[in-house]
Order: sequence, then structure tokens, then C-alpha cells
Amino acid sequence: MLVNSCTTKQLQKIPRNVSKSFVIHLKRLWEEVHQMMLCGTSLQSSRERHFCVSNIKTNDLAESIFRLSIENSLCEGPSNIKQIMSSIFYLEEVDFEQFILHYWEVSPLLIRGSSKDSLKQGNIFGCLAESFQSKDMPPFLPSLLKNLTSCPPIESDELNVLRFLEEARNHFGCPIIYQQDLRVVKTHHSEGELHYSLKQSGSSSSQAHFFHVNDILKCEEAYNNGYTIALRGMEFRFESIAAIADGLASLFGQPSAGVNMYLTPPNSQGLSRHSDDHCVFVCQLVGAKEWNIFPRPSLQLPRLYESNGSLPDSEAENQALDGRKQFLLKEGDILYIPRGFPHEARATIDENGSARFSLHLTLAVEVEPPFEWEGFIHIALNRWYEKQRESQQQFADMMSWSLHITSVNLLHVAIKLIGDIDPTFRKACLVGQTSLSTVSKGWLTMNQRMIFKYLISRINTESKFSDSLESLERAVQKHEDFFQQLRWMQHLTREGDESHRSCFSSADTRKILHLCSQHKDIIGAAFLQVKSKFCIEALFEDVEPNYKMFLERYKKVRKQYTNGMLSLHLTGDKM
Repeated sequence: MLVNSCTTKQLQKIPRNVSKSFVIHLKRLWEEVHQMMLCGTSLQSSRERHFCVSNIKTNDLAESIFRLSIENSLCEGPSNIKQIMSSIFYLEEVDFEQFILHYWEVSPLLIRGSSKDSLKQGNIFGCLAESFQSKDMPPFLPSLLKNLTSCPPIESDELNVLRFLEEARNHFGCPIIYQQDLRVVKTHHSEGELHYSLKQSGSSSSQAHFFHVNDILKCEEAYNNGYTIALRGMEFRFESIAAIADGLASLFGQPSAGVNMYLTPPNSQGLSRHSDDHCVFVCQLVGAKEWNIFPRPSLQLPRLYESNGSLPDSEAENQALDGRKQFLLKEGDILYIPRGFPHEARATIDENGSARFSLHLTLAVEVEPPFEWEGFIHIALNRWYEKQRESQQQFADMMSWSLHITSVNLLHVAIKLIGDIDPTFRKACLVGQTSLSTVSKGWLTMNQRMIFKYLISRINTESKFSDSLESLERAVQKHEDFFQQLRWMQHLTREGDESHRSCFSSADTRKILHLCSQHKDIIGAAFLQVKSKFCIEALFEDVEPNYKMFLERYKKVRKQYTNGMLSLHLTGDKM
């Protein structure tokens, strides 16, 4: 199809009414094709089968729908954020300001509601809860699973949604994949965490398992045997949940937020005790669940996608029981769990003494490296470098300028090293946060300026040329590229403006070490000068607009991906 060869700009030129009408037609075909795949004996046979009317392969059809839908408008904006605020922070004693100052990334918090008030009309979770008021095994499970499409992951630093399509094309539009989209799991204290096997005997453990009709029946069977159904990426499957995730991300100044669904049978436990690398808001929709939250083993916040390490050994674990907090979540309650806190949960009897199934959503605020405070400081240094570049004539020759660039990159290394030991550098940066209240914006801006001042002072006192050099040398010895950890900085180059290339674009570990071996003393002195000038001249208000523009580039791609995936689901926004 010609649509699949279009660039983003070409897609934008298609009249909206034409695009919309064409998508409606394609989605009728897609509904039939999706059912064919679900009933097929294998994904390969269903992919090779051409649809009898259009003669289009299934992944090509899915790609066309995705491409034509990426510029759709989600339900977003101030009204949506206002609903988020009123639905989560509606108690006077725990308003948004108090939450940020005393609980955010610091301590768990139970936001207690009542079934009458917390799921009242106007609450963002009320309409979701109404869909699940069944006393028996949830009848929505089979109809839900059969209408879902797999959501292939997009790289966190991918800023071109069409490039993602190129990489995901072969499996695009297939039914949900076990482990990637859905997990079936239960925990027995004697046996640990058990995963229900949906794969046929003889199949490779590394081979992706695509869902078929029989697998839906197996999920029902597993549920009846005490297994929890954990469904990932709910924000890509339902528009109402996508709007909630979008509002939550804006509230906490992040490009996106994730939503998972957990359906647990009565008196059962799904996941074993674990900790997450992201903050979660657990929203109890149906039934009741008992949560145990244990002290965070380290003051340092875990980073997204980094290994959190093993949980404490049995002796330390027993000692941690003294600091354990227990929470009973009832319908309408919300439990906030900061990243890094080990936790476990079990479905239990509700307030009426009934043993019902439990259903909750976890709203995950994933703090990605560019949008930690360390990321803000890297962007600040890059902005300062840009201003230096504009007055490049102050440098006598190209060698002087080259040594200056090397010193700037070494300071980036030093900032990364400080961020590995100072928890404040890892905290979420809320500079891109969207707030309705000018009063809230006032205290938040003041708080952000104080943090920025603290971080600059830490860089001024703690960053050392020798530490940066030694770190690069260790990376080379391990055959690693230190700057790979900061690869997101390559996107700091302004779109369509090569004259404002980031200094990071010239960062090469081996070249820097080679230059330092030849001019160590000179670069050491230049490093001190760069550090001193940066710490004196860096201004919060100078960085803020650049940071927000950078955040918007990430948000744009996430929204395009979300719009495209929503168009491939046949849920009709109904559970």
C-alpha cells in the first residue's frame, strides 16, 4: 500500500476526512483478519494467508491503520489533568504539594477512599470500576483477550515512530504475545513464583508464543487454579485508560506513563515479593487486597532498566519485617509505592466479609534518564556549551576549541559519576510538570530552583578530572563505551538545525583518552576552568525552555505510538 511508504509529513498532508474514512474501512477488514489469526493454527500460516478481498498481508494492513492514526487526538489537556488531581489528591491533608514534598519517591502512602465517595461520578476510575461489578469469575476475560493486539515495545530514546515501524514490521499486528503482553502467574510461599505454561511441549523457550483461541481457554483454566492474569500496556488498548496515563505523565513531568491490569482469584497471590524501578499508584477497582511493603534496602533510587539487584537475604529480610507496612486496599482506595520498595500483595476478603476476586490497575510513572535531575543538569551543561560555541572566537585556534569540547565531555562524565552516588540526581525532575494552579506552580518552581542550586554546588565541589579519566579508562579495559549510557544526549541536537549539534555528538571514549594522554595537564586545567565557569554561569531559567522542548519531542512520539496502537485494538473502549 502507498500509505506504508509515506513519510510523516506526507501522512499529515492527507485530508483528515479522507484519512478517517479510509481507516474506518481498513478497520472493518482488520477485525476479520484479526479473528482469522486468532483461530489460525499458527501465526505463520495466518500471516501468509492474503485477505480474500484486499489481497493485503496482515502486517501491512496493521501498519496502514497505525500510520493513518498516529496524529489522532487523545482526550487530553487541563480538564484531564484536573480529573487526575481530584481523583487521587482529593483529601485536604494530602494535597499535591504535600504529596510531592513528603511522599514522592520517599515513602508509601495509602489514599483512603470509600466505595461511595471515591468511585463517585466524575472520578476517573469510576467508569472503569462499573465494568467489573461481577460476583463470579470475571466474564469479561475471554472477550477482552480475544480483541487484543500485541504491543511491540518501542525504544525509550526512539524519536521517530516510523523508524520503530521499520524494526517491528515483521510481527506487527499479531495477537498478544505471552510474557510480552500478558503473564499468568501465582505465588506459593513453599514453591515461590510459578508461571503457567501456555507453550506446547517441544517448543523453544526463547520462541515467542502468540495467542490463539485455545490459549484464552487456558487462561480461564489457570485463573480457576489460582493464577493471576497480568495484562501489560492497558494504555495502548483503551482510550479512557490512555487519557488517564497521559494526564498522569503530564502531572509528573514525564513523557508517558504505563498502566497494567492485575486480575487475581480469591485468596491468591500473583507476583512474589519484588521491587520496581518505577513509582506506581495502585488503584483498587474490585474486591480487596492486602499489601505488605518493606523498607527500601538502599537510599539510592533504582534507575529505569537497570538491574535492581537481588532482594535482601533471609537474615536481612527478617530484620526488615520490623519496618514492614501493611495496607488493606478496598474498592476505591489508591496506594502509592515509590520505586525501590519491595512489596507483595494477596487478594483477601472485602469489607462485607466476601472472598471476591481482586482487580486493580497499576499506574506506573517511569522516570527515564533524561528526565531525572541528572538529565536536567546534562541539558544545562549542553545549553551552556551552545552559548560558548556561539562565541567560539574567544578560542585562539581549533586545538583550544577541541580541548574545550573534551573538557565539557569530561564534565558530563563527572556529572554521571556523582549521579551514581547522590540520590537527588536520580530523583524525577518535575520542571516539565503541567499544573492548573498558579499557586502550586509557585511553590514547585521554588522547590526546583533550590534543587538546581544544590546540584550545581555538588558538581562544583565533587567533580574531579582524575575521576572522569579513571572512569573512561575502566570502560576501555572492559571494552565498553562509557558514553553509551548517555546516548539520549544525541537528541539534544535541534531538529533540522545541524548548526546546534550537541557536544556529545563528538564524544568518543578512546579519542578523549588519546587526547588526554598527549595533553593531560592542559586538559586538566581546562576541565577546572570549564567546571568553574559552568557552575557560575548556568541559570535555571536558561535551561528550562530547552528542557521542556526536549520533553515535548519525547511526548510527541509516545502519543503517536499510543494513537497507532489504540487504532489496532477492537475493544471499543469497553472492558
